[in-house]
Amino acid sequence: MNYIIGIDGGGTKTNCAIADSSGNILFACTGSASNFLIEGAQKTSKVLFSLALQCMKKLNADSKEAKIIVIGAAGAGRKINAEVLQKNFISLSKSRGTKFKNVIVESDARIALEGAFGGKAGVILISGTGSIVLAKDSKENIYRAGGLGRIIGDEGSGYSIGKKGLQAFSKEIDGRGDPTLISKLIKDKFRISSTDELINKVYGSDFNPANAAPLVIAAAERGDRTALSILDSEADELVQHVYAISKKMKRNDFNISFTGGIIGNDNLFTSILKEKILKTFSLIKLTNPKCSPVEGAILIGKKIISEK
Repeated sequence: MNYIIGIDGGGTKTNCAIADSSGNILFACTGSASNFLIEGAQKTSKVLFSLALQCMKKLNADSKEAKIIVIGAAGAGRKINAEVLQKNFISLSKSRGTKFKNVIVESDARIALEGAFGGKAGVILISGTGSIVLAKDSKENIYRAGGLGRIIGDEGSGYSIGKKGLQAFSKEIDGRGDPTLISKLIKDKFRISSTDELINKVYGSDFNPANAAPLVIAAAERGDRTALSILDSEADELVQHVYAISKKMKRNDFNISFTGGIIGNDNLFTSILKEKILKTFSLIKLTNPKCSPVEGAILIGKKIISEK
């Protein structure tokens, strides 16, 4: 029997599923983070390989029956990066005596786009640890805006929101900022009560500022002015992402779907963002994702197989 394996590798966790040649999912599993720009290609490949192998073992299948593996990985939006991960994954599989040959690496945004609209045209706005907007038109043309990474981009993301929350906290305890509920929530959550403890936490460990984003949103939902200001400015940044993609597509009458850990669920930030987008773009329609990103990876795999 022939199988399709789809993998959604993110900055916090990795989802994997195996489907039959018709795209029906037979088994799914979850593993640790797999952003190879942070974790490294070798470590990431181990996570991806172990999940793919777990799927094959669950069905008592041989690796030769894996017709195609489609990996959607955080950090793989650029061709050179995708090729590095692809080569590492194939090399690892060979060293383990498993011949996964047909391996396709896409960005995590690409498979999310495919899943959100079931393979059809649409625009997906992603805000999780990072942020990006990706679009596909009826002619299969792909457009993108954002996704430049946390150093020079990722506005409106969990990383950006969390970083601003940590800055507000640092200013308060340093005597340079106004009191904010964000500070109390960070103190309670991360057991930080001084500047030294904050510095050690942020710089002396693998602490991810995105972990503070839910606290900023929680503070805003309780009326904290500093938190509300952060969410308002970060929502504006995501609106600019949508505006950029509309210019590239040369249209403003498309369906858009939200996904990611920050805007993929109902919260105040999502509500603020929706209101701003609908106010700015009267012809845009907000829709819920039809399928998950890992299902999007399987859809891509199914299409590639059918075209051969």
